[in-house]
Formats: sequence, structure tokens, C-alpha cells
Amino acid sequence: MKNNPYTVLGVSRTAGPAEWKRAYRRLAMRWHPDRNDHPEATERFKEIRAAYDQLAALDSKEEVISGAHDEAEPEEAAAKAADIRLNLELSLEEAAAGCRKNVHYARGKPCPTCQGSGEAGISRTTFCATCHGSGRVRDGQRTLQPCADCGGRGFFTERSCRDCGGSGRQTTEVKLKITVPPGMLPGDELRLSGQGEAGGQNVLPGDLYLTIIIQAHPLYQLRERNLHFSMPVSALAMLAGGDIELPSLFGRLKHSLEAGATEIRELRLLGKGYPGRGKTPAGDLIVSLQPVFPQRLDARQRKLLLQANAALMDKAAESLPEIVAWRQENGLS
Repeated sequence: MKNNPYTVLGVSRTAGPAEWKRAYRRLAMRWHPDRNDHPEATERFKEIRAAYDQLAALDSKEEVISGAHDEAEPEEAAAKAADIRLNLELSLEEAAAGCRKNVHYARGKPCPTCQGSGEAGISRTTFCATCHGSGRVRDGQRTLQPCADCGGRGFFTERSCRDCGGSGRQTTEVKLKITVPPGMLPGDELRLSGQGEAGGQNVLPGDLYLTIIIQAHPLYQLRERNLHFSMPVSALAMLAGGDIELPSLFGRLKHSLEAGATEIRELRLLGKGYPGRGKTPAGDLIVSLQPVFPQRLDARQRKLLLQANAALMDKAAESLPEIVAWRQENGLS
């Protein structure tokens, strides 16, 4: 592999399997070709997958090596029903601030009629379709032999539960109201213990895992925990400087814009982006300021701009040195 797997996943060498998995899910969600139309998305996704597989394989080898010296008897794990995995789609605002969501899904439960055994009611007898109830079939030499399917009995006796069709299970609809903590990222998981497939005698219920999906936002782009967006700004305000107002997920922010050139600028407001979680700090708000020049001027605006231009020309050597230099080179001063 060309790149270091730790670098590809963006984790430190001291990170463990849980952090590898979290980083892989987040990057895979971002670069999956079905979700990202970037021309390099497919190759990037393959690289991310290969990096995660490489670290997972390394972890497995270390477990085998360390386990070879462990003489303690392993504890027998309790039997557990299957887990259920679902996606939970959130808006960017819901994921940032945390929210309460309703989750509806289906899961199995033991059939109440047969208590999960699949057998109930009166026994029913059906003839064997292979030997047609005779209990015997002819072999290749045309000799009668006991039917292998029914053991020579010629019929079957069964007590299949009609309510579950003999499966021992029924489907039930589940409605849960869950709390989503603030600051979860795409690919993160919520685990709801015991809310998976139902358990039974000596079998623990499975768990419900909800994978976070964050909807695309009309303004913000979420990258790691940084929020990016573009904003048009008057070129005159950029030239003169002054206060501007910026949107954010948690309300309006005021920023004092420095006087400068009328060109695209990037503002970075530390800690004003997507909120942190646990020991992970909040991201930054990164704004691309796009200068916009006036399209039409009324008489008053035109007069004021001409006055401003005249004031600039009075001190052109300081304010407009390129113009002064050009005029000198071409004999106009």
C-alpha cells in the first residue's frame, strides 16, 4: 500500500480498533462513490478500505500472539439473539444540537401460540410424496426397498403451528423514542442494548445499532468537525473594513473585517463550527468571502463614489501607487 494506513484514516499510531472503525466509517460515508461524485472518489474509497483492512489484520495477529501465552480458561459467552442495524437520518442542526427521534422498525418475537417451538394443536398426518404412502420404492434393479424419505412408514406426522407456519416466530412492530446526543458525526453509531431481536430461554436479546446519516445542508459543508460555507460581501466593505454578520448553527456572529484588497478571503473562526463530543473539541467555522461589486448606481451613490475616488487621487502615491507609476512611465504626470 502506497500510504501509511494511520495517515489514510487520520488516526494516531496509539489509536485502537474502536478509533480505526470510527474513522473508517466517517471517511467511507464521505468518499463512497454512491454519495460522492468526485472523480477520485472510487480510488479514495478503495484506499480507505485497504487501510482499515490492513490495521484490522494487524490487530488480529497481535491478538493471536498475545493469546498464545494466556493460560486462563476463557469464559463461556452467553447465547445472544441477532442484532438489528438501521440507519438514522438527521438534519445537520439535529445532529449538532442533539435531539429526540422516533424510531420504527420490525423485529421477531416467539410465537405466543406455540411458545416458539413451532409445534401446536392436533397432530396432522400427510402421506409421503416419494412412495405415495406405500413405504417402499424400487431401486435400480426394480427391487422394492424401504423409502428413505419417510423411513418406510409411508406417512409423516407433524404438529406445525398454524399461527407461525411452524417457524416459531412472529413479526412485531416496535416504536421507540430515543435521545441522540449532540455532536455525533456521520458513521457514528448509537447502541440500544436489548432492543434487537428478542431472546428466549437462556438466550439474551440482541442490540439495536443506529448508524448516523447526516443530510446535505443548503449552506454548510461538514468536513471532520469544521463547517465551511461561502458568503458574498460588498467589495467596498472589504476595501474599507468594518463589521459584518455571519450565520452559524447556533445564531448570528459579528466579525470585524479588516480593510484590505477586494479579493476572495478566508475567515477561520476557531471553535465556532460543529460542536465537539467528549474530549474532542468543537471544529472551526471557515468562511470564504466572495467580493461583489455594485451593478447599478443612483445619482447620489455615483456622486459619493466620485468624491471618494477624488480623495484617493489626492494621495494617489499612497492609495493608488500602480496608477501613479503607470502615469509616470507614460508621461502623464
